[in-house]
Amino acid sequence: MIHIKRSDERHFSNRGWLKTYWLFSFSDYHDPENIHFGSLRVFNDDLIEAEKGFPEHRHEEMEIVTIVLDGELTHQDNMGNRDVVKSGQVQWMSAGTGVIHSEFNNGDKPVHLYQIWIFPRTKGLQPEYHKKEFSQSDWKNNLLPVASGQDFSGSLPMQADATIFKSHMDTGKQFEYRAGRSRHIFVYLNSGKMMVNGKKIERGDQAQITDEEVLEFRVMKDTEFVMIDVPPYNE
Repeated sequence: MIHIKRSDERHFSNRGWLKTYWLFSFSDYHDPENIHFGSLRVFNDDLIEAEKGFPEHRHEEMEIVTIVLDGELTHQDNMGNRDVVKSGQVQWMSAGTGVIHSEFNNGDKPVHLYQIWIFPRTKGLQPEYHKKEFSQSDWKNNLLPVASGQDFSGSLPMQADATIFKSHMDTGKQFEYRAGRSRHIFVYLNSGKMMVNGKKIERGDQAQITDEEVLEFRVMKDTEFVMIDVPPYNE
């Protein structure tokens, strides 16, 4: 089953300094029919203005991955990390038993990022933090695992049975992904247009896919996207 949610179905929040699309219930947006997709709990498409950001706040029992698309984000936490995450870099934080951090755009232009939360496979773990840089050639015409708990070489680790892929595919490319019927596959387009098992998705659209053994993709226009492979969520 492939459920397409179009770009205009996203929940948009404009706080002036923060313009964001919340793809699942978050903050003051609550939809009981849109809490999570499998073990994927949060996908926020954020644009943070210069010299603005999130002051210190706490997270627990969540795998948090930040993909910076443009600009740079300054991270600071109570584990002693102070880091700048730039375009092309991916940050992973396992909140575990609890972590306090802040995120600010100290640059002179907006920062565009995705923040993704996934339920961990195990609770009660010690918090962790890592960052990794990728080049555009790494994900050009390639389904690149940037964060994974499924033993993909070269990716950031995650304490979850899940993988986050980043890709930029050229027009005309065709590729397959063997998901397995027990998996939940989420696809979100930053730009472009492509078909997945005969269903069209375009910029800002998301595909939520279940019970599909094989996914066949055909790129109709140069497409930049993120794909997330997660298990079902068992409370």
